[in-house]
Amino acid sequence: MQTPPQTTDELYEALRENDRLPYGRTRTVTAEELAEAAELFGEPVPLIHALLELQEAYTYGSEPRKSPVVFARLLNLFDEQPDVFDARLRHQLFWRFKWVANALRSLPEIPLASLRQWQTEMRDRYEKAGLDLQPYYGQAYQLAAHIGEDTALAYELWAGRTRGMLSDCEACETCERALYHLAAGDDARALGAWEPVLAGKESCQEEPARSVSYALLPLLRTGRTDEARHLHLAGYRGCRRNPSMAGEVGRHLEFCALTGNEARGLELLAENRTLFDEVDSPLALLDLLTGVEVLLARVEALGHGELPAAGFAGRSWTVATLRAEVARRADDLAGRFDARNGTTAHSGRRGARLAQAPLLESLELTLRPRALEDVAPAPAAPAPAPAEPLPESPADLIRRARELDEQGHPDAHACWARLGEVVSAPGYVHPDDPEVGPLVRLRADLLEEEAVLAERRDAYADAAALYEEAAGLYEDAGTPGHAVLARACAVLAAAQTPPEDSGHDADAHVAALTEAHPALVRLHEEAAGLAPCLEARLLRLRVSALGLRLQASGDREQVAPVFTEAELLHDFATRHALTGQIAGARLLRATTHAMSGDLPTALAEADALVESLRADGPAWHLPRALSLRGKIQLGLGDAQAAHASLSEGLRLAAEWPADTVDAPTLHGELAQACMHLGRPDEALRHLTRSAELDLRAGNRIEAFCTYSNAAQLSLDLGRVEDCIALLDSLLVEPDVVAGELDDRLVAQLRLTRARALRAGDDLKAATAEFAALAAESAGWEDDPGSHAMIAAETAVLLGEAGEFGRAREAVDQALAAHARDPRYEMVSNALRELARLQAYQQGPEGLTGARAFLDDAGRVADEARAAGFEADGRSLDSALAYEHGRVGAYGGAYDEALASLEKALGLLGEPGEDAERAAEWAECARLAAVVEGVYLERRPVALGRIGAAVERLTALGHGEAAEPLTELAERLRDEE
Repeated sequence: MQTPPQTTDELYEALRENDRLPYGRTRTVTAEELAEAAELFGEPVPLIHALLELQEAYTYGSEPRKSPVVFARLLNLFDEQPDVFDARLRHQLFWRFKWVANALRSLPEIPLASLRQWQTEMRDRYEKAGLDLQPYYGQAYQLAAHIGEDTALAYELWAGRTRGMLSDCEACETCERALYHLAAGDDARALGAWEPVLAGKESCQEEPARSVSYALLPLLRTGRTDEARHLHLAGYRGCRRNPSMAGEVGRHLEFCALTGNEARGLELLAENRTLFDEVDSPLALLDLLTGVEVLLARVEALGHGELPAAGFAGRSWTVATLRAEVARRADDLAGRFDARNGTTAHSGRRGARLAQAPLLESLELTLRPRALEDVAPAPAAPAPAPAEPLPESPADLIRRARELDEQGHPDAHACWARLGEVVSAPGYVHPDDPEVGPLVRLRADLLEEEAVLAERRDAYADAAALYEEAAGLYEDAGTPGHAVLARACAVLAAAQTPPEDSGHDADAHVAALTEAHPALVRLHEEAAGLAPCLEARLLRLRVSALGLRLQASGDREQVAPVFTEAELLHDFATRHALTGQIAGARLLRATTHAMSGDLPTALAEADALVESLRADGPAWHLPRALSLRGKIQLGLGDAQAAHASLSEGLRLAAEWPADTVDAPTLHGELAQACMHLGRPDEALRHLTRSAELDLRAGNRIEAFCTYSNAAQLSLDLGRVEDCIALLDSLLVEPDVVAGELDDRLVAQLRLTRARALRAGDDLKAATAEFAALAAESAGWEDDPGSHAMIAAETAVLLGEAGEFGRAREAVDQALAAHARDPRYEMVSNALRELARLQAYQQGPEGLTGARAFLDDAGRVADEARAAGFEADGRSLDSALAYEHGRVGAYGGAYDEALASLEKALGLLGEPGEDAERAAEWAECARLAAVVEGVYLERRPVALGRIGAAVERLTALGHGEAAEPLTELAERLRDEE
């Protein structure tokens, strides 16, 4: 709070603003400041409201020690001035006796006698006020359950009574009944009691999140795993980072530990690490710590005790050290409660939770399943495993590596990796073998391999430098042919290096590749006595340069030179029986046909190549050929054939080292094929697999882009909780939190999450995220259009919440950004929707504000018309006229509404044969008839309008669109 309120009106507005904030220290501190300010007015009613807000902040901010103190002040005010408490305030006061009872139970330092004394106070107060005692008996039962004694009798005394005005809500009482059956070991009866809450039929401030956390394990034990999975995702979101629901968070961690999702559990623990310090309720902390210990003990038992873990502030923790600290603190808390209560209930419950065995070996909870190995610090990348055992002696290993390298065999990389280890080891003695050559030759080989790996990482500048260094060593070793080839590789790598001053400018890239080709030709022509394998690789570089230029430029005139060079390579490789280079030439030829747009010829080439490779090899080229064929088949619209080719390619790729074929791209292409085949769930699996493979390879931008597509697809499929859980997992990645990932990509992830929250009816969270994104995107000077989109969506959400002042501010931002980078349809849609919302929610009182939104929409439509913009759907002018009609009808301006709707009908024109257009026309005609026949009470005229519309629609074959009109006619006749 920047400045204290100066009037009671300002105080009430500040209280309303604070009520919009999530529970936590920010809201609590502001509530404390407002309570202090309220005292200065010297009026009891404002003070009562401020104290009620403060007690709520303490209660749901997990500060139970402070809640009873505030309530005592409220009770004193009631005793001194009962008349200032109206019916609503009086209800609030007596309701909160239960809050105090809950707070006192959660503090082990409060004697048991004091707990019973408070219950007596509550009973006496209720009886004196003539209130029903069912809430008192509810609190008596909860105390008995807490202590672990006489629960059956206390339950009957409470559960058998009729609910009253001050009873806990249906959802909370349902949870208490279910927990009673759960404590008795009756999972089925507990779940039966929980059914209305778990199904979303009953809810409140803490429900269904509280019930869900308790129901997860019973659901597993009764075989309802899919339901448990879904409720974990939705329920966890309802309690994450919430101090008043720390126990619920602990039970979600426990659920992860018992379903083979230990890695997700550690991720969720990290997300909630602030709870260790924020939770001031010993009872809630005990619940949280026990769940944390179940998780950590499981991770430690699996041999990962040294993994880092998020724990108490002030030091770094491993799983093992944190588990020991958590166990010490939780044992102490359980012992303190048992000492206060005179039972062993809390130690017993805690011991039972810790003794649980896993319920499932594995349950896929999210679209991003991870193992404990995935959260461990990344070790150095292991050398690729070869198909055959590597030779032991250095000489044989060198010979094998060079032989495989000449063939282009994938196992060459494993040989070079092993040789790198051998040469760098202390005491290495190079073989005295003329066939092997000098050490300087081997060092050149290893540098060249390092350059190849750098190229695969797109580190072209590094690769070029390494190739040049290798070339010098090859000359020193007396192998000029290899030196020429290394220099040629350096030329092509340098041509692919993005210019430092201009980013990866397309024209600069094309120019560099254009210059590279003659340089490669000169190197080739000036070289003498090249071995066939080296000359073929030089020819391969020449055609690659032209192919890359074609790819970068898209210029069809560049196709012929590529084919010419490809034929040179193919003929040379055929004469010298270089099977790997023959396959490479054919692959380049098929790719070039595809890039030129001649897909049928490209497919024929790819088919022939696949058959040739099946028959004669080399087999390691087959996955890449199948991948190309699948892409071509997809381009030709044969998704079934594409799916078969890509699936086979992926299966065969698994037989070779991981870098033989681009598996992430294969999965991505399979996802496209699956979408074309109407198999979106399978597509989703391939997208997430593609992203995870990229992530493991260090390609983080590509991975996050693919995950973004997966999140959007899951949202499109209605898998809202999967979408949110996936994005939550990505947004806590270290480089995202540290701001090291591309900010626009992160913004896209957050935008999709905000839309998913909206789809999941979590409007408060969605609005907060949209508002934050709108504020951030306001600074995107280079992209005002995206800001216009985000601000427009934010405005609509604020309108749905009835906050039209803030909605006006947001849509004004959208309009300002739209003026710089037009988004006609999007901004018009938002303005019209805001007008409808305000008129619908506020009626005649909202008409002025609604018309202001429509006036802005009218200006946008004028701009669009002047710019020649055409909307994807109905025109902006007809949509605007229709909205004027709706707004007028909601606001009671019926004649104006009817005129607007008739204008909309004129703009729409005849229904025509298009079903969508006919449906729009029919809806406009129906609303006009409603205004005329219902609100203006001109039923005969309205019936005539309807009859003509139905006749027109029926004649055009739009019987379904006419049905609402027919139903309206029947209603109007019934009312005559």
